Amino acid sequence: MVLQYKLKSSTRWKKYPGKDKLDKPTGKYDFRLLSDDKSKVLAEKGTYEKVMKRFRQVEFFKHKK
Repeated sequence: MVLQYKLKSSTRWKKYPGKDKLDKPTGKYDFRLLSDDKSKVLAEKGTYEKVMKRFRQVEFFKHKK
């Protein structure tokens, strides 16, 4: 999965480097979650908490047997 972010005023999505590497608080950014090949959007544009919740759901079911 690929986590992307952008400033709310920006138009270009970037690869997420990690929470500690962001210049501003996460509230000033939009986030989204894509599949590995970037063909499917797994979580639409939203807050960090909302997108990470979806990320954890996908990870849980991916490893469930």
